[in-house]
Amino acid sequence: MSLALIVLAAGKGTRMESDLPKVLHKIGGAPLLHHAMLPASALEPERIVVVTGHGAQAVETAARIFDESAMCVRQTEQLGTAHAVAQARGALDGLEGDAIVLYGDTPFITTETLEAMREARRAHDVVVLGFEARDPGRYGRLVMQGDTLERIVEYKDATDEERGITLCNSGVICADCGALFDLIDAVGNDNASGEYYLTDIIAIARARGLSATAVTCDEAETLGINSRAELAAAEAAFQTRARQTLIETGVQMQAPDTVFLSFDTTIGRDAEIEPNVVFAPGVTVESGARIRAFSHLEGAHVSRGATVGPYARLRPGAELAEDVHVGNFVEIKNAALDEGAKVNHLSYIGDADVGANSNIGAGTITCNYDGVMKHRTTIGRDVFIGSNTMLVAPVTVGDEAMTATSTTVTRDVPEGAMAIARCEQTNKPGFVRKFFAMLRAKKAGQAKG
Repeated sequence: MSLALIVLAAGKGTRMESDLPKVLHKIGGAPLLHHAMLPASALEPERIVVVTGHGAQAVETAARIFDESAMCVRQTEQLGTAHAVAQARGALDGLEGDAIVLYGDTPFITTETLEAMREARRAHDVVVLGFEARDPGRYGRLVMQGDTLERIVEYKDATDEERGITLCNSGVICADCGALFDLIDAVGNDNASGEYYLTDIIAIARARGLSATAVTCDEAETLGINSRAELAAAEAAFQTRARQTLIETGVQMQAPDTVFLSFDTTIGRDAEIEPNVVFAPGVTVESGARIRAFSHLEGAHVSRGATVGPYARLRPGAELAEDVHVGNFVEIKNAALDEGAKVNHLSYIGDADVGANSNIGAGTITCNYDGVMKHRTTIGRDVFIGSNTMLVAPVTVGDEAMTATSTTVTRDVPEGAMAIARCEQTNKPGFVRKFFAMLRAKKAGQAKG
């Protein structure tokens, strides 16, 4: 059966105290919107519709970054959740199958939970996702009769008896696409907020003789983000879960609470992650690699047996082959280091290719930017780059070549050659004693005068 996703992402998020649309605030380096869309994408939906409003253009851009086929529609007036879902009608015209309504600020619902809802749809016309709340607070309540969901009551419209119910509404709904919009057409706004509640479709469905039920999940899955404090709590929850997943799959972490991961961080078994490491988006670390303390990685690939850090920075485009060593206070950007290459300390390697088993001495810089354009440096295999070498790109150093310490390389170095480009040293005997005597005498004269 075909599936459509309707992701509600129109809210401003006033309590976030931010000019950024709420769904674009990040957890694990990715917008809330992406977290909400990710588990549902595993169900291979035929269509994805994102309903936007506040900051529509930015939200639509983010949606299409996640899935370029995402269709975006705008809710120009904020008249409630049923009104928001109704905006997707045209985008889903002609689709025969189910629709699942999700929320762009609810990032933790799992694929397994959504699959359970689809399974329940086999026996019921409408399926709602609920949870047992430790503190029901102001959540909407699910009024059940056996396994039948009779209605959903918003807190502000609930009786005292209904407020005593602990089974609460997450807002996520699954129904036949056509039936969903037919039910929405019957929703009114005669309630305390004057809004069109999506939750009202349950009572309407029951009145029409349709069946409804609730599938439950852990309360943690339904966490919605409405404030900075809730965002921070969600980040902490994400990090805890991500660290635990890595540990369970064989990654060694000495101090897990000090390691920070992104939504797409991939680390192989038997990799070792030392304390105080940050993984920004786009990082893959293969089995058996070692990331040492206080390193920062983003958009990088680290192969088996490689070592990074301590205090190293890998920027986007860093590609480390097997057994590469990148040491302390080294920065790698948009550069490929072939098997066994070493950049052990105090160097910047950007826009470069470094051949197998080459050694880059301390203080080496690939001077890749001329103020307007970036240029590339190519270093062959088994090359020895002397300490404090400046490689002014574009330049090539051939296989088995060498640069002398403090050389500035501005021309290609042939294979097997030694490049030396530095001023000849001159010693001036006795100069320093005479020079400092003159300075001290001048200082004393100024003090008297």
